[in-house]
Parts: sequence; C-alpha cells; structure tokens
Amino acid sequence: MATGGPYRTRTDIRPMSTDPILVLSQWLSPGFPIGAFAYSHGLEAAAEDGRIHDRDSLTAWLIDIVEHGSGRNDSILLQAGFYDPEAADAYARAFAAGAERLMEIDLQGRAFCNTLCATEGFEIADLVYPVAVGQAAALKGLPLSTTVAMYLQAFVANLVSSAQRLLPLGQTDAQGVLNTLRPIVAEVAAATDGAGLDDLNSSAWMSDIAAMRHETMTTRIFRT
Repeated sequence: MATGGPYRTRTDIRPMSTDPILVLSQWLSPGFPIGAFAYSHGLEAAAEDGRIHDRDSLTAWLIDIVEHGSGRNDSILLQAGFYDPEAADAYARAFAAGAERLMEIDLQGRAFCNTLCATEGFEIADLVYPVAVGQAAALKGLPLSTTVAMYLQAFVANLVSSAQRLLPLGQTDAQGVLNTLRPIVAEVAAATDGAGLDDLNSSAWMSDIAAMRHETMTTRIFRT
C-alpha cells in the first residue's frame, strides 16, 4: 500500500445531484448531531493556564493549529479517507496526540457515521471524524477540495464557539477571529491538496500539551 499520496482510481463515487455546498453546510453545521459543542480541543486547559485570554491570543493559537497542527493533519486525513478510509483511520488513531484527542475524533466520527447511515443510507461505520467526512464525501460524490475547505472552516468555527464559553470574547470579536482565519483556512486547504499520509506531521506542541493536560484537570466544562 502506497501512503505518499492518495489513490485516485475510485470507481464507486456517486454523481452529485444536489448542490454540494448545501450538503456540506448541513453535514458540518453546529446542528449536525456529533456533539462538537462538548469538545474544546485543549482550549480549556490553555485558557486555564492563561495561554489564551483574549481575541489576539486566541487568533494566534488557532493559526498555529490550522497551519502546523491538527487542522492541517485533518485536511490530509480527510483526503486520505476519500480514497482509502481503512488506512487513513489507522493512521489517524496512531497519530492522535493523547487520549482525549483520540476520544474526540473517535466519538464524533461514530456519531457522524451513525447519522449518515440513518439519513443517507450509507454503509459507513467506526471511522474517526475527518476520515468519516472524507469517505462520506466520496460516497455522495462531493468535490474533495470543497469538502476539505468547508471541514476546516467548521473546525475553526467550533473552536471559536468553544472559546466564547471560556474567554471574555463577544460575538463581534468572535467573527473577527473567523475573518482572520478564513484566508488561512483556504491556504491550508489548497496547500494540502494531493498530500498523502506520509505528509502528516505536527509542530503545534503547545496545543498538543494543552490537550494532554486537560486530561488531569479536576474542574472542567468540556470533554477535551
């Protein structure tokens, strides 16, 4: 099995008969039942330690995650899941930085798969979240590049929403953070186009450490 780049020979991808933006907007919306609101991706520990405390520190933290950490890696895993979900799922589980990071992608992925089995009739199960989204996009015939960009935007939006419950961050400032991250999301989605599992790496160490430290916090409002 080659892992340096994704397979591009799938013949079971369905033609898309519905606007892919509408489908992805539904799948990646806060209302889709995967429980994303319960996960802070380590932000709670970072806020407790004072590493993020306002709009600027949050923005810098999220930029590092998207460019150098789990955001970039999720983009690669999603693409791999489009072509080879079994291999991508195994890599994603092995690459998870800590128990809570694995729990986060595992439980959200299961919920995503279960919902699509019930609503779309897909035969898809037990895949971690980014891989599940990639595989679902293939089964639905959605454009991969659009799926990656919208997934990454939804990932960032959920973290900003989590930060609003942790920081003195109002709605206007939250939208300002998203505005700053929007072109970075597009750049990372484009930069990882065609990347394979061998391209996975991370240098967002403080984010990974915050996720691990959250495991031992005695008082918390988020699961991760």
